[in-house]
Amino acid sequence: MKNRTIFLFTMVAALMTLPSLTLFADDDNDDNEDSRFSAEIFWAKGHDQDRHARPRAATDSSPNLSWHGGNIMSSVQVTPIFWGPNWGSKDFTNDKMTGLQTFYMDIRNSRYAHTSDEYTDANGVVTDNITYVQNFMDVSPASSRGNRVSPILAEVCKLITSPSPNGYYPVYVDRPRGSAGFCAWHSAGYCGATPVQFAFFFNLDGDPGCDPEDKSSGHSQGLAALANVSGHELSEALTDPRLNAWYDSSFSNNNSKWKIQGNWSNNAFNAGTGYPNTRGQNGCIDGN
Repeated sequence: MKNRTIFLFTMVAALMTLPSLTLFADDDNDDNEDSRFSAEIFWAKGHDQDRHARPRAATDSSPNLSWHGGNIMSSVQVTPIFWGPNWGSKDFTNDKMTGLQTFYMDIRNSRYAHTSDEYTDANGVVTDNITYVQNFMDVSPASSRGNRVSPILAEVCKLITSPSPNGYYPVYVDRPRGSAGFCAWHSAGYCGATPVQFAFFFNLDGDPGCDPEDKSSGHSQGLAALANVSGHELSEALTDPRLNAWYDSSFSNNNSKWKIQGNWSNNAFNAGTGYPNTRGQNGCIDGN
């Protein structure tokens, strides 16, 4: 672990140690909020996560994550995709595109990147080997709703002609969240025969339900909100890239600073350390 960190990480009121694997059908009925996708979801503040989660065996069951046999990602290559015509406008883009590039370039050397390195598979361990590759912009109209996996995967496959097996493709659309109960999610699929890991993010400008209320980093509210959920989804992609690895029983750089939701640590919970999740169970860590 590095001796110095310049990232600021704080848990916000969203899903972290509640059941993070939520399975829904990829249904064509976009008007049905419960007909969604197979993905791990970052819920908005105040949304009833337990209504969508798999039932727990008991209310006092362990919140620790269990390995379900799938692979983790010991290294990851990040290629963001910015989708929608508004990304071509400087007024809309503001600091978001360049800020997210800085975020992904700097997170490799942060203490936050080590909050997931206790999670392993049969072949390796999660590390801070996170590499920013480049970004792509597509100013065609983005998918109208974020509740389906298939159009987001199709966008990834359209733009990434030679995907990497350890690639991670976060897709940032220019559409607001509206009435959707979530801020972001990550999932997995195939482009041809190549497995890909990808994520979806709404435009969170002025969105109180997905705002980490970051007053210290100097970023715009929209960038701060995207960085918060981006850190969380990246952590989940590393520890559970194909939705079959780690989840619970029912989840020196360039002097940049970010406020990002913490991660669950089995080690911290078992040792009685860390800070509490939304159920009051100590085990959250943020690298500080």
